[in-house]
Amino acid sequence: MGFLADSLSRIQPSATIAVTNKARELKAAGRDVIGLGAGEPDFDTPDNIKEAAIKAIRDGQTKYTAVDGIPELKAAIVAKFARENGLTYKPSQVSVGTGGKQVLYNALLATLNPGDEVIIPAPYWVSYPDIVLLGGGTPVAVATSIDTGFKVTAAALEAAITPKTKWFIFNSPSNPSGAAYTRAEIKALTDVLLRHPQVWVLSDDMYEHLVYDDFEFTTPAQVEPGLYDRTLTLNGVSKAYCMTGWRIGYGAGPEKLIKAIATLQSQSTSNPSSIAQWASVEALNGPQDFIARHNAVFKERRDLIVSMLNQANGISCPTPEGAFYVYPSCAGTIGKTSPSGTVITSDDVFVTELLEVEGVAVVQGSAFGLAPHFRISYATATSALEEAGRRIQRFCGNLR
Repeated sequence: MGFLADSLSRIQPSATIAVTNKARELKAAGRDVIGLGAGEPDFDTPDNIKEAAIKAIRDGQTKYTAVDGIPELKAAIVAKFARENGLTYKPSQVSVGTGGKQVLYNALLATLNPGDEVIIPAPYWVSYPDIVLLGGGTPVAVATSIDTGFKVTAAALEAAITPKTKWFIFNSPSNPSGAAYTRAEIKALTDVLLRHPQVWVLSDDMYEHLVYDDFEFTTPAQVEPGLYDRTLTLNGVSKAYCMTGWRIGYGAGPEKLIKAIATLQSQSTSNPSSIAQWASVEALNGPQDFIARHNAVFKERRDLIVSMLNQANGISCPTPEGAFYVYPSCAGTIGKTSPSGTVITSDDVFVTELLEVEGVAVVQGSAFGLAPHFRISYATATSALEEAGRRIQRFCGNLR
């Protein structure tokens, strides 16, 4: 009998956090490193949101709150879903957690039993399969490809569903690929799900506002009201409002699920930070104009890095519709040798060598369940991104 729980052996530490830490260590040791691993905007939290937090502190809003969110924040979330997604929820159908990850974790741990399957399109956010494993469930990865724009097809979804399927995790715009599904593409998937009443939908909408080129965002419960009673719609303030460190996420769904989530949260963290909650009320209710300004910058960066990657030998990169990631293929570099004598046998070797030789930190595609690719976050200063692009081109040009 080992000291640690068996359940811990089923999971890995987050690969994206590992890459960010490695880049930090190299920087601290004096290396010139450009970190493109972290999925967070480089913009600061808007001033009106900061002021709301400071006011909350001054007003003494520093006590415990209701376990799953203050009434004012739940009301702001209800208003947001009605205004932006055409979805009607009551406050009792809303749960606020310490980041979207906690809401997701709570929902899966509150519903999974051994043998339950969870369908996850690959490439996927690194935490999905690990949280399913922690909850005792079985992650079922459904591979997509660069040719389908990294989107799961209705046929592939249908083929993956079994009597044991409990959840389908849907993420659009996607981390890591940036792929965003059109209304028609979502409708094709929801048509499949309507035929399988045992399957619940977990829609991770964290990147909802980060879309480009006139893309129109929709979410499954909005596209197919018939799925409303078995959909958890997940969102948060981290990405669009530049509040990653504030740690506020939320979900809305059927009352029985929300109640179960609250029970679980009451025995883990209890309430999210009261101050961050008040800041989030202002984020959702306050001016939204900065989002379009940020998106204009993100779009420029996306176009810059896609263009530079496609000029690198052996790299192929599609243009994503949303989020702030690109997911290029490095298949054209496999089998080549770097000047140090290292043979590039996989995307893992590619990213390790790129960091060692050129000081550019990216995340290997194997971490997201689809290789040989790598993820770049372009939520970083444009000048740094341009320099990273030059270094990647040079690295690829030196492979033989």
